[in-house]
Amino acid sequence: MSGIGRIHSIETFGTVDGPGIRFIVFTQGCPLRCLYCHNPDCRNSHDGTEVTVDSLIEQIQKCKSYLRKGGVTVSGGEPLMQPDFVREIFTRCHEIGLHTALDTSGFCLLEVAKPVLEMTDLVLLDIKSYIPELYYQVTNVSIEPTLAMAKYLSEIGKPTWIRFVLVPDLTDAIENIEKLADFIANLTNVEKVEVLPFHKMGEYKWEQLKLDYALKDTPAASPELVQQTVDIFRSHGVNAIGASGI
Repeated sequence: MSGIGRIHSIETFGTVDGPGIRFIVFTQGCPLRCLYCHNPDCRNSHDGTEVTVDSLIEQIQKCKSYLRKGGVTVSGGEPLMQPDFVREIFTRCHEIGLHTALDTSGFCLLEVAKPVLEMTDLVLLDIKSYIPELYYQVTNVSIEPTLAMAKYLSEIGKPTWIRFVLVPDLTDAIENIEKLADFIANLTNVEKVEVLPFHKMGEYKWEQLKLDYALKDTPAASPELVQQTVDIFRSHGVNAIGASGI
């Protein structure tokens, strides 16, 4: 196990990354290059701050009284780039009776993820699109590891929430949503799909990092577009909701 990892930041009172009030650890490093990423400063695995699991658990313990109906979420970046670190965080959380959630793109080898998933109570699986060419356009990586992860989670019955970011003129194609809905409908473990409306609140970070923000002229997803997308998922028998934007 690894008692040391690199994180970007923590949030002590999160309300959107899992059930209840969450203590959220944002890990450093991500293999994806999502066009709409709101944490581009998480990309480089050598940046961020080095911390110990002991120090994180000490902070979590201080918040434990209001985490009783919530728990601890590890997000990113991509947490599965530091699997031993995340597994140890979750192991220690279970020792003190706290629920654990993993927010992941699923882009890693299953054999790497499995030990982490053993200590994970809920997976928040981000599926950025379904059509392979579109997924690559959005993320610059292949969709196959994410689909393999989704199927494995279904096989082992791991509670999962699917997250889909709705970007006008990019991921909102009817065919893309229909195919994703068909795929999810065949999984047996998905509790809900969260349709996250695109917004540009992270654009300033791209500017600070002197990165080209390809979606600077893309409008935010309207409530009407979100509802239309939710309705498509529901028409396939998938429990879907509109959620806060990304």
